[in-house]
Amino acid sequence: MSAGDPAGAPRAALRALLAGQSVVFPASVFDPLSLQLAAEAGFEMAMLAGSIAALVLLGAPDLVLIEAGELAALAQRIASAAPLPLFVDGDHGYGNALNVMRTTERLEAAGVAGFSIEDTELPAPPGAAAPRFLSREAASDKIRAACAARRDPALVIAGRSGVLPVLGIEEAIARGAAFREAGADLLFFTGVKPRAEVEALAAALPPPLMLGGLVPELDDPAFLARSGVRVALRGHAPYLAALAAARRTYHALREGGALPERLSADELALLSEEPLWRERARHFLARP
Repeated sequence: MSAGDPAGAPRAALRALLAGQSVVFPASVFDPLSLQLAAEAGFEMAMLAGSIAALVLLGAPDLVLIEAGELAALAQRIASAAPLPLFVDGDHGYGNALNVMRTTERLEAAGVAGFSIEDTELPAPPGAAAPRFLSREAASDKIRAACAARRDPALVIAGRSGVLPVLGIEEAIARGAAFREAGADLLFFTGVKPRAEVEALAAALPPPLMLGGLVPELDDPAFLARSGVRVALRGHAPYLAALAAARRTYHALREGGALPERLSADELALLSEEPLWRERARHFLARP
């Protein structure tokens, strides 16, 4: 990717965060303006979760109902809103290892700074009462395929595993090692709860590590940083808060009563960069 590509700076910034000594808590975002708000608040990076993408695109639960192209299109709109690294949940890559290669191409072209590919068997097979997982070898092949399809070496590829609560810490460590060998830049684990599990991962796997679904016991920046965790997710409160605010507003408009707090016209104009666009209009649309 050329130095002039707008994705270059965010990808370099994400690489620098992963190479650092601190843990970062990404802002969960869902559209271009939410990324602008995250940047305004001072977040170092943002994340588009698969569950949030499904809600935004389809109003549907996280059952892998969206397609790779839909995810990439949403990611592209968000990533272009601000020079903040956007990390995307790439689910299972939307198929086998060859599909993962196409998903990689699409997300890279969308300008994201990084994405993850997980080892869950998706969509869930009929009658599955609990998550099922690909074999360690098949999951590693997906990571290897993603790395082979990557054109920009600065793009971060994460191998994600949720096996720990089901198959145990030893299998989680073995998968982490296999993903790293396959070329993963970042190891992403979900379902981690007691500190002992984080310590076991840290003892066996070099940083950078990423944790999803952070429980209160683990929400300790100093501990996470010492353990090689460089990214930790605190959930997706912004989108849920936005829905709650919209619900209250709709009810107030329909039934009467005071409207909830909302952005002023001036605040919205600044957030949406209206002055910049008006200046462009004066420059490029001056002639009839």
